[in-house]
Amino acid sequence: MLILKRIGIVVKADAKAGKKADELENWLLSKGMDVVRKETSPPRKFSIPGESSAPPDLSCIFVLGGDGTFLNAVCWIGEQDIPILGVKFGEVGFLAEITEESLFAVAESILNEDFTIKPRMRLLVTVFREGKEIARETVLNDMVINRGAFARLAHIKTYIDDSYLTTYSADGLIVATPTGSTAYSLAAGGPIIHPDVKGIIMTPICPFTLTIRPLIVPESVSIKIMLEEKSSDVMLTFDGQAGLEINEKDTIIVKKGLHPINMITMEDRPYFDVLKTKLRWSGGRV
Repeated sequence: MLILKRIGIVVKADAKAGKKADELENWLLSKGMDVVRKETSPPRKFSIPGESSAPPDLSCIFVLGGDGTFLNAVCWIGEQDIPILGVKFGEVGFLAEITEESLFAVAESILNEDFTIKPRMRLLVTVFREGKEIARETVLNDMVINRGAFARLAHIKTYIDDSYLTTYSADGLIVATPTGSTAYSLAAGGPIIHPDVKGIIMTPICPFTLTIRPLIVPESVSIKIMLEEKSSDVMLTFDGQAGLEINEKDTIIVKKGLHPINMITMEDRPYFDVLKTKLRWSGGRV
């Protein structure tokens, strides 16, 4: 049984969201809860393990904002098992469970422990430079290798469980979870994958060879990635929240993370109904 005592609030830098966060904070305090509030932080140029982690004693986190704010909160959680609830204040909001209109009714249900938790797979991304670990991040959506505006095509040598797969000659490569299949990977031509499907998506960005297509591999594999030749102006980003410049001296290892993100759900909303609404299929509205 979850005993609610200390609750986190992560809010986007927006006047409307900030006002609602003030209301939520005051309401939680009136219920005897301790509140830890965090404004969204800007993307970090370099990945620093363990930097600015959420307090481990948080019972849950409310996120007031869009998907970017939600991913910022996930980064704050790190590898901890703190449950999280998204409240939509952005445009599309694939990761938001509720709208602001139902916030306080849902908050009351959470305080009464009337909710369920659905785990979502994350990826553990580790970067080694000449054998030494220089970065480690856990991502909910994706890790992305992307060339700069004036860089040539990236040549990305890729292995699955140490077996050579291919060298992508492309603008970049996205490695995504099923949750991240509706994010950057989708925009790059990748497939939509139900969150319960146990797989990892590899989507090249504007590949030079037209026969190179997105690939879904089992979640049990280890993906090893290296740049094939001397490279510059190539970035590796983690959920769009942190990143660093990489070169041919680096080896990137991507595996299923040991700690899923625990998303709070309030009702049994069919995934495909949500998908149709968010993507405006058949004239649906967000």
